[in-house]
Amino acid sequence: MEITKTKEGSVGLSYPMLTKSNYTTWSLKMKVFMKAQGVWGAIEGDPKTVVDERMVQIPLAAIYQGVPKDVLLTIAEKETAKEAWEAIKTMSVGAERVKEAKVQTLKGEFESLTMRETDNIDDFCMKLSGIATNIRVLGEVMEESSVVRKILCAVPDKFLQIASNIEQFGDMKTMTVEDLMGRPKTHEERIKGRCESADRQQLLLVSQNQKPRGGYFCDKSKIRCYNYNTMGHYASECSKSRRESEKRQEVNMAVVEDDEPALL
Repeated sequence: MEITKTKEGSVGLSYPMLTKSNYTTWSLKMKVFMKAQGVWGAIEGDPKTVVDERMVQIPLAAIYQGVPKDVLLTIAEKETAKEAWEAIKTMSVGAERVKEAKVQTLKGEFESLTMRETDNIDDFCMKLSGIATNIRVLGEVMEESSVVRKILCAVPDKFLQIASNIEQFGDMKTMTVEDLMGRPKTHEERIKGRCESADRQQLLLVSQNQKPRGGYFCDKSKIRCYNYNTMGHYASECSKSRRESEKRQEVNMAVVEDDEPALL
């Protein structure tokens, strides 16, 4: 989208282009742009709105600007912006039966969606809000409070306490998804901070328990004893080697004692 200024200083809008997969966002942007120009009443067909010929042509021209050539040829015979708008909606959203099927599919996805322990709260809320927006675009009512309650029911165990507090003390009728997102996110950051602190303490304890060698701490699990080809210690620290050495000394002493009479 580009916004430019004419010589008279008025704002001119470059409308978004409709594609096969962006009708939801396209229709939202077109609605806002036409409201900004004061011509959305021609689309809604409000009988209380008095629209002159110029106001009829401006929204129609806006629609023509925002559709590809094949769609333009399809709606070329539509005389009003409202007729052109409804034709595009029918082509993009589908017939009423198809629309109902899409609504049911989206509702099923909305109800079954749950947040896993590893999911990010922002990503989950945005995904759920996106499904709700698609349901609304298809003409189905989806209250903001329903989205808020769904989020509170779908959070994992680590958020159960804060979700319970929000349900008990928060105003669920006026709370928005944006208001809700900040509270579990703060809780999530606190948990993350505690986990990082615990990890640092654990790392410090491990470092203190490792024996320094040559000015550095070594991970002895990767050290190989070359006396007996075992892992976890140096050859100089090998207890098995010390036991073998002591055993050889005992044998030598026994031999010396046995040889003493013969020498005498």
